[in-house]
Amino acid sequence: MDDLDTAIVLIPLLAVLAPVAARAMGAWIRVPVVVFELVLGIVVGPSVLGWTGPSEFVGLLSEFGLAMLFFVAGTEIEFAVLRGRTGRRAIGGWFVSFALGVALGLLIAPGLGAIVVGIALASTALGALLPILRDAGELRTPFGRAVSALGAVGEFGPLIAISILLGASKPGVATIVLGIFVLITAGAVWYALKVPQGALHRFVNATLHTSGQFAVRIVMLILTGLVGLSIVLDLDMLLGAFAAGVVWRLLMRDADAVDRDAVESKVEAIAFGFLVPLFFLYTGITFDLAALLADPRLLALVPLVVIVLLVVRGVPSLLAAPADADRKTKAAVALLGATGLPIIVAVTGIGVDQNLISSGLASVLVGAGMLSLLIFPLVGMSLRGDPVSRVELSGEAVR
Repeated sequence: MDDLDTAIVLIPLLAVLAPVAARAMGAWIRVPVVVFELVLGIVVGPSVLGWTGPSEFVGLLSEFGLAMLFFVAGTEIEFAVLRGRTGRRAIGGWFVSFALGVALGLLIAPGLGAIVVGIALASTALGALLPILRDAGELRTPFGRAVSALGAVGEFGPLIAISILLGASKPGVATIVLGIFVLITAGAVWYALKVPQGALHRFVNATLHTSGQFAVRIVMLILTGLVGLSIVLDLDMLLGAFAAGVVWRLLMRDADAVDRDAVESKVEAIAFGFLVPLFFLYTGITFDLAALLADPRLLALVPLVVIVLLVVRGVPSLLAAPADADRKTKAAVALLGATGLPIIVAVTGIGVDQNLISSGLASVLVGAGMLSLLIFPLVGMSLRGDPVSRVELSGEAVR
């Protein structure tokens, strides 16, 4: 069997085993499902057992999974949070992180390579954190809103930086192209906000439980349309995916709560039941662990970069912590704010393709990102404690 044939059998099996393992482990310690997906991918990949390897077809599906991850992140954005105290501090903290990341990048990668390093170190994996927050019942708590704001800025900021600073066009031209994309997206947002959507909502309701499934089809149209537009304009496709999630959220804002929840359930089934786990599993499969093991210097750098992530991204994230947060909550905010992987994978791929950074440095950054996703949410959510026994402040306004 070739890699494609093996992957078609193995990946669905691993996707089933990951939540089973997470549930079994839950009796002792709460481990995010994505941790098992990454580890299982590494185990069956070329670096350990060698049962499967890279495949062009599975890689394409993995790209769809990454796009779906950012789409869901876009649907979860609460603009009220971004406008308040938490949002302002999250934005300020990201600029601090980016400046620190670029400064460190200049020490190891000259020129635009420093930008690649800076973007990687200043990212936050909102898409990966959302299911963790959702499963823990934290999305609507002050802590969850703070992490969501950090994640939104920590994904959207790097995407803008990639589009302007690392695009094929010169920065000035890239800014104009990005402006065109923003105008087109703003037009879609205006339509979603101003044009009555009653007919759309009625059609969505009428086809929720039929073979028509209009809601899912329109989601895919918006997603592929804005992703396609970003590709045509030579912007990062994840910018289009993120914007598509925002547009869809606005389109459904006035829909009946039952219908909205039903649609979200269907979209999340496609995302977290199929495409997103495929992305994390394939990331594990394609991770070049052998290259790190072959060079002790590179391997030693991985835990060091994990610490750098915590300092560069985690410490500035404390600015967005809830005003009355205790030490454990602040530590959890810092840890989750420093959790990165999807943006790191995307920007290091661009850096290697454009010969801005070496493949070894890319492996170190991706390895650190994987460790951050393996360790930081686990420790951070453990610090938060049991959500059932924890008493949350009810009715606290977003500052």
